[in-house]
Amino acid sequence: MVNKVTWQKAGRVTEPGRYMFRFGWLTVSTDDLAIWQQFPEAAFTLVNLPSEPDAPEEFHLGAFELPASSELDEH
Repeated sequence: MVNKVTWQKAGRVTEPGRYMFRFGWLTVSTDDLAIWQQFPEAAFTLVNLPSEPDAPEEFHLGAFELPASSELDEH
């Protein structure tokens, strides 16, 4: 099960919308894209939404984290 997704894994989408991936449907918002544009290595948690029985799973992006190398240096 996929539980995090990076911009690279999402195909570097450039428009908000609903996209089909191997794990199901993913809805990407304008705010999600703004974060990825500022922090291209950010990894979002996938939030599973209720879906119809036997239908592909539906996800949206939840909290994100930055890799240690992307965090601001305090020196």
